Amino acid sequence: MLTNTDTPITPGPPLLRVRRVAIDTYRENVAYLHRDCAIYRAEGFQALSKVEVRANGRRILASLNVVDDTCIVGRDELGLSEDAFAQLGVEDGHPTHVSQAEPPSSIPALHRKIDGERLTREDFRAIVRDIAEHRYSKIELTAFVVASNKGELDRDEVYYLTDAMATVGRRLDWREHPVVDKHCIGGIPGNRTSMLLVPIVAAHGMLCPKTSSRAITSPAGTADTMEVLANVEPPFERLQEIVREHRGCLAWGGSSDLSPADDVLIAVERPLSIDSPGQMVASILSKKIAAGSTHLVLDIPVGPTAKVRSMPEAQRLRKLFEFVASRLGLTLDVVITDGRQPVGNGIGPVLEARDVMRVLTCDPQAPSDLRQKALRLAGRMLEFDPDVRGGDGYAIARDILDSGRAMAKMSAIIKAQGAKPFDPAAPALAPLSFEVKATRDAVVTGIDNLQLARIARLAGAPKVQGGGVDLLRKLGDPVKAEEPLYRVYAAFPTDLDFARQACARSTGFNLGTVDEVPQVFVEF
Repeated sequence: MLTNTDTPITPGPPLLRVRRVAIDTYRENVAYLHRDCAIYRAEGFQALSKVEVRANGRRILASLNVVDDTCIVGRDELGLSEDAFAQLGVEDGHPTHVSQAEPPSSIPALHRKIDGERLTREDFRAIVRDIAEHRYSKIELTAFVVASNKGELDRDEVYYLTDAMATVGRRLDWREHPVVDKHCIGGIPGNRTSMLLVPIVAAHGMLCPKTSSRAITSPAGTADTMEVLANVEPPFERLQEIVREHRGCLAWGGSSDLSPADDVLIAVERPLSIDSPGQMVASILSKKIAAGSTHLVLDIPVGPTAKVRSMPEAQRLRKLFEFVASRLGLTLDVVITDGRQPVGNGIGPVLEARDVMRVLTCDPQAPSDLRQKALRLAGRMLEFDPDVRGGDGYAIARDILDSGRAMAKMSAIIKAQGAKPFDPAAPALAPLSFEVKATRDAVVTGIDNLQLARIARLAGAPKVQGGGVDLLRKLGDPVKAEEPLYRVYAAFPTDLDFARQACARSTGFNLGTVDEVPQVFVEF
């Protein structure tokens, strides 16, 4: 008879020491095993398959990459990309288990979508849950994005997808009503109205917890521009305290675990340049619902080089947003705005922060289009307050801005989040620059949003905060030959050369006569 000490122990799989591999794989967990690793051979792993990594009571799923260089990962090590290492939350060298991951349970639903079938609410919940848990490989994610885009989701499917994305992950409840927010569908450089709306609305007393994105393909997101002025990544608990105390915040939403499946899908959609109406609606509304918003102003810019090019297209998108928002219990006010050109003068974090602070301080050099658009959108948000009569919001917003109350509120939010030194009169622009000049006497008849954004990115924005484009002329402005249209700032000679070459191919400006200026479509 065997005693406890004599009981044979079945050996488990050998442990591997975790190694942080300093590679940013952007929203994808990646694990690295050496080809001669005993576990790799014994388990029959395949490159790009999903593996489960366990350590210290925590578990993550990752896509496997196989390497032959011991400088990257040793034979007794498991390498993890930056995202994966942060999620596992252990130190370098900590022992870990790695094993084959179970295949996602929602794969049959994915196959039905690829075949063009209509999916149910439960199908979308299963798919979104697997995506948020990183069970899908990049290939499977791409298949879902393309299938949803190609076959186009009907409006009920868009609702199911939005609801599923809002449900999976953290969902905030501020325990008051209304909780207001604003979102723009994007595509317009310099459109930093959120940084004006939050202090105006918060100064009025309404709750506006604004979590924003960083730039992915644009020269700056709201979080990138706010980061010039303050820390945008405070701990989540501190962020809640700031919102409670100051009635608003301007922070990066990437660390809040709000609609995490959306962050994973965006990493696939952007390289493919896929931004279908259904996926756009689900992405935007799921984030707002998860953030606890009850009322939303949605900005849809329309223009020749905006995301939405025509009024009929804008109206179709508006109806889809309104249908899904209504099903989710979100009060929505859609505003169709002027998307013919960038908003404000600056394109790039420092230049955009300069424009925002000039508007807040009522500086004579403040861009009037940014001020007016912000006041109109803020007015619509203020009219969510049951004590504000319809049509009175604009005047209230203007009074809050002109009285200095908005600037005082912005200063309080900046201080609470962690202020950084910034002087709007002498912003820290990148040291290298060149001007793009008019070739003849004319009027500015067109400004290409996409080309100006591309030039600003080539100049280094947003990674180089002081890089970008400073517009000196806008639509309808007269200009003489050899007068500057805009100025480009860069920190490095290579970036400056890239931007200069892009300007040589296309300046992004059209010159002509006054009657050639495109018509504006707005619904304020």
